[in-house]
Amino acid sequence: MTTILLIRHATNDTVGKTLAGRMPGVSLNEEGKAQAQKLAQRLSHLKLAALYSSPMERAIETIEPLANKLQLKPIINEDFLELNLGEWTGKTYKEMEQDKTFGLFNTYRSVTRIPGGEGMLEAQARMVAGLQKLYAKHEAETVAVVSHADMIKAAVTYYAGIHLDLFQRIEISPASVSILQMFEETVRLTLINDTGEIKV
Repeated sequence: MTTILLIRHATNDTVGKTLAGRMPGVSLNEEGKAQAQKLAQRLSHLKLAALYSSPMERAIETIEPLANKLQLKPIINEDFLELNLGEWTGKTYKEMEQDKTFGLFNTYRSVTRIPGGEGMLEAQARMVAGLQKLYAKHEAETVAVVSHADMIKAAVTYYAGIHLDLFQRIEISPASVSILQMFEETVRLTLINDTGEIKV
């Protein structure tokens, strides 16, 4: 069995406001830095064999406090990169309210392509392929992967057998942890969207 912790990057000033996508220079704000420190405290007791991260700044900054505690160097992995938002990159959610394609993307995500960007099925395949590589590489070990909300949702829906068009029913919060236990014959989801807090 391989255990993989799927961690969403901590918060930044674009969360809930702007479609940051692969826009460079998006760093954690003060709240996000505090979340990253709390995450490091929550996970520092675990015996982690490796730390993997999306190449985006906000992902790397999220894993750094834990990497320092465990004295591990994060491994940058393109498989866990944010969804390519193409022409939507940098636009605000308010700007996108009247965009028909954006509306379809959020209701019929399995087939609606982002203009100039990535299809969700392509992104899901990329994410799952990356996780399967980790399963093959880290037999009987536990590793952490810092990625992005949509990419983690893509992995969760895949392994849980949930259709991509039901994607928005899953919440993946900043600095949350979801856990996959990967076996030769199956995968178990043992935790989803844990932030160490109960919110109702």
